Amino acid sequence: MQNKTINVAIVGLGFGAEFIPIYQRHKNANMYAICQRDEKKLNEVGDAFGIEKRYTNYDELLLDPNVDAVHINTPIQNHAEQSIKALRAGKHVACTVPMATTVEECRQIVEAVQETGLTYMMMETVVYSREFLFVKELYENGELGKLQFLRASHQQEMAGWPGYWEGLPPMHYATHCVGPVVALAGADAEYVSCFGSGTIDAHLIPKYGSPFAIESCHIKFKDSDLAAEVTRSLFNTARQYRESFDVYGSKKSFEWTLIEHQPSVIHTGEVPETVTIPDYAHLLPEEIQAFTTGGVYDGDSNQHLSFLQGSGHGGSHPHLVNEFVSALVNKREPFPNARQSANITCVGILAHESAMDGGKKINLPEFTLAK
Repeated sequence: MQNKTINVAIVGLGFGAEFIPIYQRHKNANMYAICQRDEKKLNEVGDAFGIEKRYTNYDELLLDPNVDAVHINTPIQNHAEQSIKALRAGKHVACTVPMATTVEECRQIVEAVQETGLTYMMMETVVYSREFLFVKELYENGELGKLQFLRASHQQEMAGWPGYWEGLPPMHYATHCVGPVVALAGADAEYVSCFGSGTIDAHLIPKYGSPFAIESCHIKFKDSDLAAEVTRSLFNTARQYRESFDVYGSKKSFEWTLIEHQPSVIHTGEVPETVTIPDYAHLLPEEIQAFTTGGVYDGDSNQHLSFLQGSGHGGSHPHLVNEFVSALVNKREPFPNARQSANITCVGILAHESAMDGGKKINLPEFTLAK
């Protein structure tokens, strides 16, 4: 890696603050600025981490010529607008999931990247979790054999979260289960068919016009005989938090544990065995390896709910930072890049559309597919 430093600005300091010390310790990053509308919160975080450059206005931050890249961690309805603004202002973009909330917004981001030549990366945690890296290693080593089927789920109770989550269509926030099946397949999603099931509380339905408690989608991959199924729930479904994926191969299969913190299972024919997932800190620069097994704050009370509820996101945060920064330094595409992020995100958006139309088959748009 070249001796180049990227000036990073983090936008949104709830979940976003988890990444500050990782950037501070990465040898090719300078944690240059932070942005938060709440000035009190802005100064608390800035003082805690010794960050001098602070903004309460996003547009003002984008005018700062010293900012090379922004890492967006704001509410989901702001992701597309803020990503497009940053790209048009000449900044590289890392953005938490999902990329956008409409297919058209995804298209605009992909077009902005194509027109500016800048870098966009959706910071999908699961594809850099230790569980995914473990299964990916098994597959690349040939231990799984031919992939035969993929399944993933993300079940979460969102009661008590900020109001914009209330009644959200489950598949509109599906990247945590779509991402790993697309990534492991190494192929784009070509078309989807999804069914909704059950109903959420009546007072939650009007906000988005979505009645379903659970949405379950089948994905067909382009130029492949492989398919996947993903399931998503947000309200009124009794289930411990679970981000999971199962991988069925011709030689071995991997099934995610049913209960958090218990071992997952490897199947070889009729013989199952439990497996303890190793950590993958060794893939990272030494300076940030410690962040795969520990949060960035001292004490759980200071950590964001998504980090606690999601069991530390599988140690993915330093891998995400390293992928984004190293892609910029080495002038290569990150994974997932803008087009791949659009493919993953549009699966969920179109899956909900399919569910509302009785499971209608819907093709992914051309701009999300590799040429």
